[in-house]
Amino acid sequence: MSDDVEEMGPVDYLVVEFPGNRMTGEGLPLLVDLVDRGIIRVLDLLFVRRDEDGTVSALELKDLGDETDLSVFEGASSGLMGQDDVDEAAAVLQPGNSAALLVYENLWAAPLARALRRGGAQMVASGRIPVQALLAALDALEDTPPGAGPAAA
Repeated sequence: MSDDVEEMGPVDYLVVEFPGNRMTGEGLPLLVDLVDRGIIRVLDLLFVRRDEDGTVSALELKDLGDETDLSVFEGASSGLMGQDDVDEAAAVLQPGNSAALLVYENLWAAPLARALRRGGAQMVASGRIPVQALLAALDALEDTPPGAGPAAA
């Protein structure tokens, strides 16, 4: 197992909330395309619902209705996600909404990750900048008069 881990690319997760439990499936072909092109590998895909009373339940792919065909991901479960992960994801959901929990390996980054590990490097921090925060920062820069930024101090 440790040899397999040494060969892997970085692993990320997403929790995507669907207001009103409405999943259109619009993003599904794009996810499948990422897998088909070898950019990512889906390790886990799980769906949860948080009812109006706060009750959390896991959803089977077949429970998601006919709007979205997720059969391509049937059985996508590495066992990495446990009940604690489900509970933590559900805690950020608004009542009456559902979410997809996706754990994926970044295959595109695997060669770089392997080379860095061979050289003794290790990941010490990671993060993601939400698009909304990036746009707000860019808007703030546009509103700053020339010469009034941090470099002017």
